[in-house]
Amino acid sequence: MRTTARLLVGPALAAACIGATAVPAVYAADPGTLALSPSSTTAGASVTVSTTACGKRGHGTGDAESLGADGFDLAPGAREGAAVGKFTVPEDTEPGTYTVAVLCDNGKKASGDLVVRAHGHEPSGHVKTGVGGSVGPDITQITAGVAVLAAAAVGGTWLLRRRASGAQG
Repeated sequence: MRTTARLLVGPALAAACIGATAVPAVYAADPGTLALSPSSTTAGASVTVSTTACGKRGHGTGDAESLGADGFDLAPGAREGAAVGKFTVPEDTEPGTYTVAVLCDNGKKASGDLVVRAHGHEPSGHVKTGVGGSVGPDITQITAGVAVLAAAAVGGTWLLRRRASGAQG
């Protein structure tokens, strides 16, 4: 009975780890960060800002002065616990990386970086900025992780069986 329980521990642990890797990073985001959509854009574009720092049904005031934009308000969004606001990147904004910040009514602050590109330099594919949600899961990395976990489960099971049979004989 004890041997059977030991044999099941490795595969159960591997399954739990695989399930944990399937959770998108956007749901585990630091509440002190700001999600900007799009996170890379051009002058004249509209940008949506969201954060969980303001709490449930939270409100706040946004600051995009670093790129010459007016302040903006944040209000509860469609996603539970997220405050959302919008602003427009001024037409005369030079290409570069700019910090956008918010001050929530609950006193918490959040910030994120917005990349402003020159017109005519639209990216193709995913934009890997580290902020926002434009990057999808990398199937190659997920597959490699699953393979490593499976190998660990098989090795652990083999080791436990070997130990159990050695203890009895």
